[in-house]
Amino acid sequence: MLKSGLIIGAVMLVIGGGIALLLPACIPCLALLAGVGGGYLAGMFDTPAENGGAVRVGAGAGAIGGVGALLAHMVGGLVAAFTVSPEQAAEMMRQFGVEVETTNATAYYAGAIGGACCFGLFEIAFMAGLGALGGILWYQIVGKNNTPSMPAAPGALG
Repeated sequence: MLKSGLIIGAVMLVIGGGIALLLPACIPCLALLAGVGGGYLAGMFDTPAENGGAVRVGAGAGAIGGVGALLAHMVGGLVAAFTVSPEQAAEMMRQFGVEVETTNATAYYAGAIGGACCFGLFEIAFMAGLGALGGILWYQIVGKNNTPSMPAAPGALG
């Protein structure tokens, strides 16, 4: 679980950080694939013997990978906030027809950090749930065929 979670977390940090610079709203789409992939990968690495174990390791791997998504959102959000000043953001809103006053710089950066943190926390929960789904998929496709059969009872024919 830890190995697959760290792999998925690193992938989310690198790819998600790059995506967050341009389109931060697209990271949950990447989290969809990464969460299921992390759960499936956890099943491959840990090979749990039952479906409940596959769900547990998958959810754990997805949650660990979600921390990478949180960090990616935070880094991408900060870089984007420092790239676009509060005055530029207000001007962009005016171009869309929303009248706003030039905002306080502290409120602008706090909003950027808070928004990135909220999205990141959502992605941790989202990826944990999808990691559990990935663990179930691994068990249904591969895991149930790999479980050892019950040994024959002493004295049984066969």
